[in-house]
Amino acid sequence: MAMRKLILASLALFSAVHVPAFAETTAPTEADAVFTDYVFSTGERLPELKIHYTTLGAPKRDASGNISNAIMILHGTGGTGHQFFQPQFAGELFGPGQVLDTSKYFIILPDNVGHGKSSKPSDGLRMAFPKYDYTDMIATQHQLVTKTLGIKKLKLILGTSMGCMHAFMWGSRYPDAVENLAPFACLPVEIAGQNRMWRKLSMDAIRADPNWNDGNYTAPPMSGLRTAATLSLIAGANPLALQAQYPTRGAAEAYTNEAFDRVVTRNDANDIIYQLDSSRTYNPWPTLEAIKAPTLWINSADDFINPANYGITERAIKRMPNAKFILIPASADTKGHGTHTWAKFWKDDLAALLAQ
Repeated sequence: MAMRKLILASLALFSAVHVPAFAETTAPTEADAVFTDYVFSTGERLPELKIHYTTLGAPKRDASGNISNAIMILHGTGGTGHQFFQPQFAGELFGPGQVLDTSKYFIILPDNVGHGKSSKPSDGLRMAFPKYDYTDMIATQHQLVTKTLGIKKLKLILGTSMGCMHAFMWGSRYPDAVENLAPFACLPVEIAGQNRMWRKLSMDAIRADPNWNDGNYTAPPMSGLRTAATLSLIAGANPLALQAQYPTRGAAEAYTNEAFDRVVTRNDANDIIYQLDSSRTYNPWPTLEAIKAPTLWINSADDFINPANYGITERAIKRMPNAKFILIPASADTKGHGTHTWAKFWKDDLAALLAQ
């Protein structure tokens, strides 16, 4: 069981677990929003762009008739809305009396463009699929919320990893559309340095595999996918936990073998390239002052992807007067980058944000 939990945490970038893990007050509802003749930020078009989403709970309206209890939770790179049904998240948050009690809140879990059951390269277009980026992702989220669901203002956006970055973008681009922000496990700066490097190395490995064939493969390009999974494993893991739980060569090698068996072909190779490259234009740094919503920003000290010693958080928080930053100390119990999905580390802080 410990091995399975660590695999899920370490490889959260490329995983999606679909097992409900809480006492549901209402059954999850799944639907699709379809946007016709959609124009991407690159100018490319799709006749139809589908955004799949899951909802929990029911909308409630205020005296003016506006939906007042909507919360959107945004997944990380390679994930889906269903990843939040994992017990370390749903079991801590969605049940009766818990922080995001589904009898109290209307919770929206979208699959972002290029992910899950939403439109993506592997649906058929492969590398001819429009080169979407985070701008397209948050634009479709906004259309889903405002046009499809008729919500003028969200109570909260909680975002993990890529979703964390989306939350920063929402705060500055749609400042009147969200009441509170909870970005977990990211930095509000351009994806550069080590962060861009491991992404590029992963994409390059897939492209260099002869079986990839410019995206027109007949079987998964396993060499490239194995390298991408290796980089994801290292980027997402907590080295303290790995050393404690797998202290011998044999145990460590058995863990990696099981991890690869579980995830190496979970996502399509072309989808992975698009998912990793979609962060290429992300950079909310110039517009941080535009974020008006109270913001709970949480990172973890053992996050390889977003190291704590860059000095970025200290400079950013001075420009965000309504933000609170928390750095979760590293321990053998934290989950590296994947700490963002283990609600036990931050659920009390989230409760305090919503109680304001």
